Amino acid sequence: MKNGNSNGIENRLLQNAVFVAEFLLIVLAIFLVAFLAEKALNRKTGSRERVLSTRKVTMIGLFSAVSTILMMFEIPLPFAPSFYKLDFSELPVLIITFAFGPVSGVMTEFVKILLKVLFKSTTTAFVGELANFTVGCSFILPAGLVYLARKTKKRAMIACITGTLCMTVFGSLFNLLYLLPAFAKLYGIPLDTIVAMGSKINPSVHSVASLVLFAVVPMNLLKGCAVSVLTMLLYKRLRHYVF
Repeated sequence: MKNGNSNGIENRLLQNAVFVAEFLLIVLAIFLVAFLAEKALNRKTGSRERVLSTRKVTMIGLFSAVSTILMMFEIPLPFAPSFYKLDFSELPVLIITFAFGPVSGVMTEFVKILLKVLFKSTTTAFVGELANFTVGCSFILPAGLVYLARKTKKRAMIACITGTLCMTVFGSLFNLLYLLPAFAKLYGIPLDTIVAMGSKINPSVHSVASLVLFAVVPMNLLKGCAVSVLTMLLYKRLRHYVF
């Protein structure tokens, strides 16, 4: 029995290590995409602004701390299982993305996750943290690129709509194809059990796909719209006093 338990623990640790390695590779890939896209857009618009500077790094640290605090306050959703919660940690990230560009936004998103794990650890074997980072980047990265091309109020609105739609589509597919299966594997929970949690809340949920449709899609739409509205209200004021 002890050997069986030891092997089970070793397998679980190995699975977690592989998942963390995949997490870091995804972070690196997103950062490279953001860096190359921002550099290309700066060349196209004739901007000589550095992708990173001492001032930007300072503001990344500040906004990461604010974002981490907001991440601690999670709001349960009446239409989704308990492991899906709404937070507004993308608000400071989108604001700094609009101010300094996608690279600063991605770095703020990553530092936010590091600070959260440092102060609160993880309760989802890093699946929740990966979800928050990647889905958050699928929101701020396209929004930041759209806004960086032309910094006007109308463009900011288009950027927010683009980011919300991208986050909804990407977040839904990422949950369906990767996150939910990874969560089930790491915790040894059958996907049917996870689906059953959704069925208790919404009888229309009868599969992983329907769980994503009735829980993940509305959650991302709600989050994107809320963060977009707050950004539009706060960004102009902060731009004059902070940036």
